[in-house]
Amino acid sequence: MSDRLFIFDTTLRDGEQVPGCQLNTIEKIQVAKQLEALGVDVIEAGFPVSSPGDFNSVIEISKAVTWPTICALTRAVEHDIDVAVEALQYAKHRRIHTGIGTSDPHIKYKFNSTREQIIERAVAAVKYAKRYCEDVEFYAEDAGRTDNEYLARVIEAVVKAGATVCNIPDTTGYCLPQEFGAKIQYLMEHVDGLSSGKAILSTHCHNDLGMATANTMAGVLAGARQAEVTINGIGERAGNTSLEEVAMILKCHKGIGIDTNINTQRIYPTSRLVSSLMNMPVQPNKAIVGRNAFAHSSGIHQDGVLKNVATYEIMDPKDVGIDDNSIVLTARSGHAALKHRLQVLGIELSDEALDKTYEAFLRLADQKKEITDDDILMLAGADRTAAHAIKLDYLQVTTGKGVRSVAAIGLNISGERFEASASGNGPVDAAIKALKIIIRRKMTLKEFTIQAISKGSDDVGKVHMQVEYDGHVYYGFGANTDIVTASVEAYIDCINKFKKN
Repeated sequence: MSDRLFIFDTTLRDGEQVPGCQLNTIEKIQVAKQLEALGVDVIEAGFPVSSPGDFNSVIEISKAVTWPTICALTRAVEHDIDVAVEALQYAKHRRIHTGIGTSDPHIKYKFNSTREQIIERAVAAVKYAKRYCEDVEFYAEDAGRTDNEYLARVIEAVVKAGATVCNIPDTTGYCLPQEFGAKIQYLMEHVDGLSSGKAILSTHCHNDLGMATANTMAGVLAGARQAEVTINGIGERAGNTSLEEVAMILKCHKGIGIDTNINTQRIYPTSRLVSSLMNMPVQPNKAIVGRNAFAHSSGIHQDGVLKNVATYEIMDPKDVGIDDNSIVLTARSGHAALKHRLQVLGIELSDEALDKTYEAFLRLADQKKEITDDDILMLAGADRTAAHAIKLDYLQVTTGKGVRSVAAIGLNISGERFEASASGNGPVDAAIKALKIIIRRKMTLKEFTIQAISKGSDDVGKVHMQVEYDGHVYYGFGANTDIVTASVEAYIDCINKFKKN
């Protein structure tokens, strides 16, 4: 059995299914290049048949990335596979990922089918994909709730049909670790072709009950040699298995004897890049990459760490890319320092884009004592709003204890300027009410989240919003040292995404 675990990253497919986290093609290429530098073996670039955008992204990522395998998802449908083959035409190393649901609820309610018919469809899909691509992965959707005996029959059939990787997803995040590990072990013992290396098993675990990483590790210890993961554990519902957790578990527990190709020192920059581009905050207490992952507040802990860091830290922060000696960016920093920091974070900008980002950097640096990596990522992505039809021209707010807040706002709408003022229950409420006077549409604020990037009164605040309009929910993002301005910018970001009637 190999001591090498292949890392299959699905940030750009399963991870991007999170509402409000969609990336454009340029941003996906940026993430893909960072994943390549990180050392992932397989990049699942998208579901080509699902949309023209996904199709184009798979094509462009295939052109941009050199050594990792580029994978495209399909259903067990010939047309899906045809589209995937076309999208993968430029990939240096390509894989088709096809499959079908195998649990009784899926067979009965989703497909209105029988167990034997599902096996026939699975085999047919693998054989069809094999005509065009040597590397074919089969997924048994909802394998976590599929009984082991029937699952083994399915996996044995698709391995005989030519599948090189068999994905065993815990699609609903239901399994207990010992249960999922036993499932992988059962397949290893009962499916011809697995022990001989003709095909390998893969894990794909969801985090609905908080056990995605535990289940993945149980599967790996039982014989799976590919783990399907995402950066920061993002994904549908409660998310997927976190890449950084699996990589660092194996790095810290060398006795397990299983290695990955991950350059762990690139974990933190990759985490920050994905968080910034997807406008999805990383919780402070997130393992490995959270703001507090290497912070110590307890007096007992602080005393121990000061005496010997090994008392309370099992990892060196530098091993995941957190460097205490990194270049500190201030208002006195030049183009070179900014460019270097962007490159460390995996961002390459044209000279023109760098000039614009540097100008914004100087304006922000005048307001802050120190510029953080998250600030830099926010600035580098600020040009995404440049093409918006509606822009904030100015915002003035009067507020205080015992008085009603009043806001005056100016908007630039396709070159024409509009002004309004309103009072409200607090500065944000007043500002949004003034905004609504100009934008006369029936809009409902569904969610409003504020995140401080680090700690300090001069810090940039991020605001994430959900606004419902005409039966659709739109997601917006704003960032500013003034949280009221960031809130208005997030609301305007939502409005700019409204579908045209």
